[in-house]
Amino acid sequence: MAKLTKAQAKAHQQACDLLAKDVLSEDDKLFVLEHWQESAKHINTIAGAFFTPIGLARDLAIEVNDNCRVIDLCAGIGALAFFASGTWKRNDMVCVEMNPEYAAVGMKIVPEARWIVGSVFDLPADLGHFNFAIGNPPFGATPREKAAAPRYTGSEFELHVIDVASDLADFGAFIVPQQTAGFRYSESPAGGWPGTVRNGVGSGFEKRWTDTHDRLLAQTGIRLEPSCGIDTGLYRRDWHGVSVSTEVVTVDFIEARQARLPAQASLFSDAA
Repeated sequence: MAKLTKAQAKAHQQACDLLAKDVLSEDDKLFVLEHWQESAKHINTIAGAFFTPIGLARDLAIEVNDNCRVIDLCAGIGALAFFASGTWKRNDMVCVEMNPEYAAVGMKIVPEARWIVGSVFDLPADLGHFNFAIGNPPFGATPREKAAAPRYTGSEFELHVIDVASDLADFGAFIVPQQTAGFRYSESPAGGWPGTVRNGVGSGFEKRWTDTHDRLLAQTGIRLEPSCGIDTGLYRRDWHGVSVSTEVVTVDFIEARQARLPAQASLFSDAA
């Protein structure tokens, strides 16, 4: 547990008082999302759980369409789900969170969602299919209690979650550490690296492909792609108790599943 400043402790208590209400207003929800401190009772560095700054959650929602089914994996207290639920709450939302205390808060923030308190590696069979999967999973070699994704074998927890999502949804948008993204965009000078400019045109994204991405592509068919231009560095100081370089990655899971088909067909033919 982290030691909170007096101002943080006071705001956290105010958030707790709001959560005692049966129904929260939109302003109440925003206050809780900003000031309820995950480290007040939990050691977040062990679980790798740090809640998404509300500005970044709002930006990520740009990647999600309205009038669709969305699943939030490792939902925390529901910041991503709150903004991605869509204008006038038009999206059908499912949230998965292992920590029951976080989920209890999230049920007040996004009461219209179906909340599943449990592991993303042990999901109910009746979830159905989703248009989008979103998430801010724990980062790095976070313990998974021997659970694993169906295909990916690396140590990065966030990539295990994305592999799980590839069986659930058509598209995905996730917050990951910058070194996991395979590119750098956020906090880059002038909105992009000069080295990306060719013939006067630059993408603004510096590629940083590694062995991790080779493994991810080979095992899952997944390619991590840049967002529509979300600079996560704008919110670097808004995380609770941590400052980390991140990126928003997007994934075409339809493409990933199609890439897996030849290997699967070969296995079936070999077995025959």
